[in-house]
Amino acid sequence: MTDRAKLDGLKVLVVEDEMMVSMLIEDMLTDLGCTVVGPASRLDEAMELARDADLDCAVLDVNLGGQPIFPLADLLREKGAPFAFATGYGDAGLRDVDKGSPVLQKPFREGDLARVLGELSAAVG
Repeated sequence: MTDRAKLDGLKVLVVEDEMMVSMLIEDMLTDLGCTVVGPASRLDEAMELARDADLDCAVLDVNLGGQPIFPLADLLREKGAPFAFATGYGDAGLRDVDKGSPVLQKPFREGDLARVLGELSAAVG
C-alpha cells in the first residue's frame, strides 16, 4: 500500500497521445496530490519538457502515434529521472535495456498508478 502523502507535490511528466487517456491520468495524478508536467502527446514536445521542465518522474506511453518513446526514456535515464511505461502490452514491447522498468498495464486504476508512483518517488529520494 502506498502512503499517498508521499506523493503530494510529486512533479510527474505525462506523455500520452490519446487525449481521453491523458485526461484520465491527469485527473488521477491530481487526486493523488501530484503536479502534472505537460502533458505531451508528441515525442518532440515530450523531449523538450524533459530537458527544460522541473520534474521528478514520468509516465510514458510506449507508442506515440506509431513513434516509439525510447529516445525519451534514454534522456530521462541520463538525467536520473525515474519513469514508468504505460502500455497495453506489458513489457513485451520494451527493449532489453528497459526490462525491469515499472510498467502500468493499460487500462489501469488510480491505485495501480499510486503504487507505481510510490516506487518512482522512492527512486527520486
